[in-house]
Amino acid sequence: MTDASLVETGPEADFTDYIALLKPRVMSLVVFTALVGLLVAPVSVNPVITFASVLFIAIGGGASGALNMWWESDIDAIMKRTQDRPIPTGRVTRDNALIFGLWLSVIAVGMLGLTANYLAAGLLAFTIFFYAVVYTMWLKRATPQNIVIGGAAGAFPPMIGWAVATGSIGIESILMFALIFMWTPPHFWALALFMNDDYTKAGVPMLPVTHGRRVTRNHILGYTIALVPVAMALSFSSIGGPIYFAAALVLNGMFLKGAYDIWKRTEEQAQADKYATERKVFRISLYYLFGHFALLLIEETAKIYGLNWAAWPQWI
Repeated sequence: MTDASLVETGPEADFTDYIALLKPRVMSLVVFTALVGLLVAPVSVNPVITFASVLFIAIGGGASGALNMWWESDIDAIMKRTQDRPIPTGRVTRDNALIFGLWLSVIAVGMLGLTANYLAAGLLAFTIFFYAVVYTMWLKRATPQNIVIGGAAGAFPPMIGWAVATGSIGIESILMFALIFMWTPPHFWALALFMNDDYTKAGVPMLPVTHGRRVTRNHILGYTIALVPVAMALSFSSIGGPIYFAAALVLNGMFLKGAYDIWKRTEEQAQADKYATERKVFRISLYYLFGHFALLLIEETAKIYGLNWAAWPQWI
C-alpha cells in the first residue's frame, strides 16, 4: 500500500477526477434504491427533506467509493478495468482521496441525522464502515466469499430510505435489503467470469480465481434460484401487488434462464465466443434489479391514484 508510484502526482486533478472517485455509476444505484425505499414507505415526507436526505445518502455512497479507491489503488493500477481511475493515473494522490472520503462521510452522516433522523444516519454510517472497512480492507483480499458478505453494503440504501420516512426498520425494508443482498453474488460472479484474468493478476481471491469457473457457474445458478422466492415475496407485502407480481415473474424467469445458460456452458464454449453469454447475463442482472425497484414505484403510484388491491393477498 506504500508503493511510491501510487502517490506520485501526474496531471493536475480537476473536478471530474473527484467525481470519478465517488463511483457515480454505483452511486446512481444507491440513490435510486434509497429513493424507492423512502417513497414506498407508509409515511409521507416533505419534498425538501426527501431531496436533502437522498442527497446525503448519495454523498455517503460516494464517500464509500472514494475510500474504496484509496485503499485499492495498488490493485486498481494492475487491473485493466480500473487502470484509468484517478489514483493509478496520478491525477489524485492517495492522501487526498482519503481526506476527501473521510470528510464526505462525516458530512453525509451528520447532515442526514440533522435532516431526517438518527436511525437513518446510523444506518448510513454503518454502511460506509461496512463497505470501506469490512468489505474493502478485510473481506475482498481475504476470502472468495467477499462479495457474498460484502454485498450487504450495497443492500442497505433502501433500508436507509425507509428509515428516513418512518424512523424504523420494517419487514418491507428488510425484504428490499434481502433482494439486493441475494442479487449481488450472481451479478458480480457473472462479471468475474469474464474478468477473471484481471482478478488473478491482481491477486484478488474472487470465486473463479480460487475455485475455478465451473464452481462459479454452479454458485451463480444456486444463488439465482434462492433469489427468486425473495424477490417474489415482496409481491405479498404492503408495498407489492399484482403489477409487481406479474412483471417480477418475467424478470425472474429471464434471470433464471440466464443463470442456467451460464451453468450449462463449458469453459471451451465460453472462450470461443469471448464470454458472450456471461456478459449478456451481467447486463440482464442490472436491468433485473432496476426493474424490481421501478415496479415498487409503479405499485405505489397506482395506490396513490386510487387503485385498490383489496382482494390481493398481503401475507407479509
